[in-house]
Amino acid sequence: MEKFFQAGKCRFPLGERTYIMGILNVTPDSFSDGGKYFQPEQAVAHALEMQEQGADILDIGGQSTRPGHVAIPWEEEWARIAPVLSALQGKVQAAVSVDTFYPQVAERALAAGADIINDVTGFSPEMWQVAGKYPQCGCIVMHWQELSPQEDAAAAVHRFFLQKKEEALAAGISLERLCMDPGVGFGKSYEQNLQLLAQVEREKLPETAFLMAASRKRVIGAPCGDPPFEERMAGTLAAHTLAVAGGADILRVHDIREAVQAARVAEAVLHHSWKSCGKRKE
Repeated sequence: MEKFFQAGKCRFPLGERTYIMGILNVTPDSFSDGGKYFQPEQAVAHALEMQEQGADILDIGGQSTRPGHVAIPWEEEWARIAPVLSALQGKVQAAVSVDTFYPQVAERALAAGADIINDVTGFSPEMWQVAGKYPQCGCIVMHWQELSPQEDAAAAVHRFFLQKKEEALAAGISLERLCMDPGVGFGKSYEQNLQLLAQVEREKLPETAFLMAASRKRVIGAPCGDPPFEERMAGTLAAHTLAVAGGADILRVHDIREAVQAARVAEAVLHHSWKSCGKRKE
């Protein structure tokens, strides 16, 4: 049976290739590019550029969830997202994701044509209710619970995913609509974040898509001397490539063109039938 991630108007077969999600922060204070695309016209132009560079999904966020952030009201978040979402209608073939933990924003975004809800708080009962009203919308469910330093992060994340799978089924959400995100950088130690990057196969569920999102984060900067966020592309590519080797289906990134190229090379190495090319010459 074909496995796929159903994301609104888009269907992403799993196991064929790695899909690239482009980050579009419509915020003044995101950790890496805050303010750069805050104006709607700048955000729309960047979204179209990311699609041209090969992004399969465009993830629009109206508020920062960086460590220490102060949440803004849902009305303000929606006011940031709405004009961008409206302007992109009819202009993009990529799936459009909205990064929000507010059910009010999610409902308005889906009604306005969004394909995916990306909830960093892992979907509350109210968020499942909203998703249930839109039979094809994708649901990206992230783990962000605080882990104790002694915990096995991969095991804890896997248990969380199993719980969320049951919640989704109880809410009438089919498994092909789910994508699980281990939440690198949220409530984990440096060592635990490294474990999540290294042990995707222990975390993921066989029935659902799996997303890795480590782009430019602290876990990337730490072993490299903490360079500025915009200088962490090479480290991001290394970490994400290891995640792809472990079974990640989707990568959430800032640098689209480079991520696409790295993913295609990783796929060629992983999927090419080199073992059938004859015995090695001595």
